[in-house]
Amino acid sequence: MLESRWLKAVGVAAAITLATATAAQAAPAPNPAAESASAVVTLRYDDSRAGGWEAEIAAGVASWNSNVDNVKLVEAAPGTRAEIQIVATSGWPQATLGPVRPGGQVRVELGSQAVAQGHDKTRIAAHEIGHSLGLPDTKPGPCSQLMSGSSAGISCKNALPNAAEQSRVESAYGGGLASRVPADGRVLVDAP
Repeated sequence: MLESRWLKAVGVAAAITLATATAAQAAPAPNPAAESASAVVTLRYDDSRAGGWEAEIAAGVASWNSNVDNVKLVEAAPGTRAEIQIVATSGWPQATLGPVRPGGQVRVELGSQAVAQGHDKTRIAAHEIGHSLGLPDTKPGPCSQLMSGSSAGISCKNALPNAAEQSRVESAYGGGLASRVPADGRVLVDAP
């Protein structure tokens, strides 16, 4: 009788071990490469020195946030460091070419000279933010290319990145590269 209880206990223990081993095999191990490839990079922007452009900056940020999956732009809390410094100037719009990384810093200048010549403020804001995310100018270019900038003419109001522009930004921030590759650093002036 003692032997039959022992055999029963061994059988139960074996069944528990088998069930645990099966469950462990059924749940795949986490894949760090997949996690970093799908990670969202959050970049803060400071537009406290861009008076008169608040609505257009918000629209430009919303354009990028709704069209790129692995980058999220958020307004920096007052007194905190921001990766993207946005200021209003009297000259032509210009920006530091990124891609800016968390902890790095680039500057966007939203120039009123382009507005005075008839260019759309929301397109300007979205275009210059695109430089911060690593996109160069594609001039000359059609209105359908956000990064064609002023070469698309003053009638162009498109503030949305096209599929190629979206893909390029997602590639720049994909694969866990967000903290390893520095910004390009050149300043691109968007004058005709």
